[in-house]
Amino acid sequence: MASNAPVGKPTDMSSPRLPKVAGIDSTVPAPPHTVAPLPGVPSAAPPSDAALPPGVLIQDRLASWVSDLTTLHELTERLIKTDSLDGALREMLGAGAALVGARRGMAVLEPADGLGPTSTIGLGLAHADLGTIETVPRGSGSYGRLLDGLPEADPPGAGLPGNDPTAPRRPARVPEPIAIRDVRTEEGLDPRHREVAARLGYAASYALPLATEEAGRLGAAVWLYDEPAEPDERRRHLIGLYGRFATEHLARLLQVERARARVATVAEELLPSRLPRVPGVRLAVRHLTGPQGGGDWYDALPLPEGALGLAVGSVSGTGPSALAAMGRLRASLRAYAVMEGEDPVAVLSDLELLLRLTEPARSATALFAYAEPAQRRIVLAGAGHAPPLVVGDHRTEFVETSLSAPLGMLTCWEAPSVELSPAPGETVLLYTDGLLRRTGDATDRAFARLHAAASSVPRADRSDPGAVADHVLRTLLPGGLDPAVEGEDVVLLAARFE
Repeated sequence: MASNAPVGKPTDMSSPRLPKVAGIDSTVPAPPHTVAPLPGVPSAAPPSDAALPPGVLIQDRLASWVSDLTTLHELTERLIKTDSLDGALREMLGAGAALVGARRGMAVLEPADGLGPTSTIGLGLAHADLGTIETVPRGSGSYGRLLDGLPEADPPGAGLPGNDPTAPRRPARVPEPIAIRDVRTEEGLDPRHREVAARLGYAASYALPLATEEAGRLGAAVWLYDEPAEPDERRRHLIGLYGRFATEHLARLLQVERARARVATVAEELLPSRLPRVPGVRLAVRHLTGPQGGGDWYDALPLPEGALGLAVGSVSGTGPSALAAMGRLRASLRAYAVMEGEDPVAVLSDLELLLRLTEPARSATALFAYAEPAQRRIVLAGAGHAPPLVVGDHRTEFVETSLSAPLGMLTCWEAPSVELSPAPGETVLLYTDGLLRRTGDATDRAFARLHAAASSVPRADRSDPGAVADHVLRTLLPGGLDPAVEGEDVVLLAARFE
């Protein structure tokens, strides 16, 4: 089996197998410029295929094919476990480097439809190195030529008689990989390309389009060699198979990523674009959206005579239907708050009746607070919702509220309201159940952790409601929301009374 060889040198037909790494016993031999021979030991002359008996030759070839298939299977198994574009690009880049016999490279995600997202990932290259490579004129770099020369797949019916939308799709043309054997002697390269190669210490490259006829162009990957070299036919075949599989996997992840972005955009559009400014109180909110977009929401509504309505809630379910229900529920609560906001129980009762009549199969939790900042007075009621938390210099305690069922669970909902008077400088935290459930702890443990997080807010940060909210979130969810984990959104609304 031939390995990569520097230009002008014969290939070694008896190169040793790569050591087993991460469960993969790859039979693709290492390139000569990455494996130094032992000093003073002459290399053995490769045996000729003609000297081998026919049966032995067939067995060797079958063993080589089986080994290649096993390697590809294990590499694709590792790739399919990635669930983000960034993770898939990194895995693809590392596996591709092993297949082509390089140690450095970069992958560029740049979908041809222009809808994004775009990113550049490096292997063995620092961020500054990637920036240096990007200074090479796009038409001179191999990956740039692939990106600019690869069209997007045609939409259904494009270019066909009558523009029939049901007509078969015309696939995109996928260009061949580009190998630059020696940057110093390759014809047609821009001088800047040679200068960058010399600065970064690479002498050759192999670029592969991340594209298929159906998916169109998603990007390109390029691997860099320390010495003049190029992959042999076998390596080209393996990386070509792996690259097509990686492209299809990236295409699926791209669809998921775009769907998540659209859901997050819709969710943000259904919520207040900014918080109101009311004398006597400062507001801050933090809203973290899960991968499918949940129905958690918040609102802050100026009311007559300097009053302020604060609300948080959660609608059962996830996805577009939950977002639509959340938007309707929030809009209805705003109307009820304007009409009878001084009585939070009446506001939630009206909301419960609307939910039961219009969406009987859905339930929701909600908390509404009627605040008079000038008097530092709050009257609130909750329907199946977690109690607020008061954070100050002299106390950190939950507001005692009566237990009540969520909206839509009973024939007629009603629960007594609660009144509290925050001291000057105290912050009231309203939050959704997602904040507790995202901790992964039991309910009692989650409440205890929330209380401890609020108690540990540095004194210097307690004058800023945004800093208080950030500290609580960092303490409870140090890694933020894991995009790979299904779960609820998180809403944290902080109101600091002057």
